Amino acid sequence: MENVLSVYNQQPIVGRGRICFDERPCQLLDDVIAALPTKPGKPAKEDNEYVRKGMCAVLLAYDLDTGQRFTQVREQRTKADYAEFMYEVISTHYADIERIDLIQDNLNTHKYGSFYEHLPISQARLLSRKLAFHFTPKHGSWLNMAEIEFSALARQSLNRRIGSLNELARQVELWTINRNEQAVRVHWSFTVARAETKLKRWYEQVNPDNKLNPCKN
Repeated sequence: MENVLSVYNQQPIVGRGRICFDERPCQLLDDVIAALPTKPGKPAKEDNEYVRKGMCAVLLAYDLDTGQRFTQVREQRTKADYAEFMYEVISTHYADIERIDLIQDNLNTHKYGSFYEHLPISQARLLSRKLAFHFTPKHGSWLNMAEIEFSALARQSLNRRIGSLNELARQVELWTINRNEQAVRVHWSFTVARAETKLKRWYEQVNPDNKLNPCKN
């Protein structure tokens, strides 16, 4: 946890980037009966019945320093999807950046090995040398700023039935463009010092001596 928070607490460094990455499964749902359109002063009306059209995934990377995010909709979220997404984002938008701190959860696909298994060796080597992994702890996905971005995406764009992969991709792209144009940034206030206060009993469970010698950093 403190490793992730220390990355957030750093000042921007020339030649170094900071990115949060996450994936979100999405269920495609379509109407059985077409919804009634909106009328002045009245919302649209839809039938309770719907049909499942399968599953897919949204991949999202959020740049802490620029307020930009990059998204893709894919049928799955496999090692190949992870590797291909990372290479496209890094090679397109971070070609001049020497090193990138990447915050992500500890999913079994989020490994350097995924790059070598699914990309040409030159591309895999570029990613493994440029990306420094920082994993959120188990049950600590809330420490990932990408989760905040997904919350905004869900409220602002995905809070309705979307029945096809193409339509979902279109909606996600429109949301991404609009949010990037506004350069919306996450204002993070949870620090190591606040963690020590809020999570005091957990520090003590790990090491009872922390009760007598609290961290001062």
